[in-house]
Order: sequence, then C-alpha cells, then structure tokens
Amino acid sequence: MPEGVLRVLVVDDDPDLLDLVARSLRAYGIEVETHLSALGVSTRIRESRPDVVLIDVNFPSLKGDKVVSLARSQAPAGTKFILYSASDESQLRALASTSGADGYLSKSVQGAELAQKIESFRHKPPRPTPVPLV
Repeated sequence: MPEGVLRVLVVDDDPDLLDLVARSLRAYGIEVETHLSALGVSTRIRESRPDVVLIDVNFPSLKGDKVVSLARSQAPAGTKFILYSASDESQLRALASTSGADGYLSKSVQGAELAQKIESFRHKPPRPTPVPLV
C-alpha cells in the first residue's frame, strides 16, 4: 500500500460519535469518511478504498465483528479492520481474533492517541482470515 494520506472509514450508528471521531482524525491530517450503518459497508469500502476501517461492534442490525467477516472479502488487499467499542477489552480482543479484524481500540481512546494508533495499524501485516472450526 503506498504511503501518503491515510484514508479511514469510520462506521458507527451514533452520528455524534462519528462527527467527533471524524473531526479529531482530520485534525491530524487523516482523510476520513463516515458511514452510519452496518448495512452497505462492503459497498462503501469498494467505492472509497480506505486504508483502515474503524468499525463499531454494536449495531442493531448486524454486529461489527460479522460485518468485518463479510466486508473483508470485498475490501482491497491491505485494508485493515479495527473493531472500535466501549466493550470490555478482553471481549473486544476475542471478537477481533475470531472475526479476522486486524485489531481493536477502545472508544475511550481519542485525539492524538487515536490518530497515532490508527496510523500504526497501517504498517502492521494483515491478519489472516480465520478458518472456521468444524
């Protein structure tokens, strides 16, 4: 993936949080798009080709970890998926592992720290897609 401006797609059903995260990341030179629903994420990823998808875990229609599993097959190679939630960290870690997400962040992480952590995901090798246990 070529270096340059980091492109992030933030997916959350809370418009106020989306606005806060978008403004915060833009202040650090990150290009941000937002999406208010778990539905249509794959299409949005194909159209915007983000480097990183920061996705909430708790949607009424479809959980974020399931969206990652579905969207990864439609995403450009190298796209990183980060689960973003206020959930317990051990639960978030387990969801990231089983869904094939590249990592997770707590919603308590904001500002410069959030921008720095998202930037660090750009350089991590992609996590292999998990193989279902039969």
